[in-house]
Amino acid sequence: VQLQASGGGSGQAGGSLRLSCAASGRSFSTYGMGWFRQAPGKEREFVAAINWNGSKTYYADSVKARFTISRDDARNTVYLQMTSLKPEDTAVYYCYAHIGSVYNWGQGTQVTVSS
Repeated sequence: VQLQASGGGSGQAGGSLRLSCAASGRSFSTYGMGWFRQAPGKEREFVAAINWNGSKTYYADSVKARFTISRDDARNTVYLQMTSLKPEDTAVYYCYAHIGSVYNWGQGTQVTVSS
């Protein structure tokens, strides 16, 4: 599966952005999907994940109650709705798809939040 992330950009603290990750290839609905992010000078960190059928979601404590991950299997797309943005959310966001221990990564999309 190949992944294409989009929707990044600049926003102000307290604002919202929605990231999309479109997948090409077969069997999208069998993949678990998620997002990581990497801020300058920091390691890549987990943000959110959703299981293959959308019945389970997982969030980093730092984004819980502010970010929502969802998927639309008809569009082969996973979304990350980000609200109440903070300057510390500034990072390059990467989406991934996985089955078991096999992970596929998309290119990153930059999110910049100003105070």
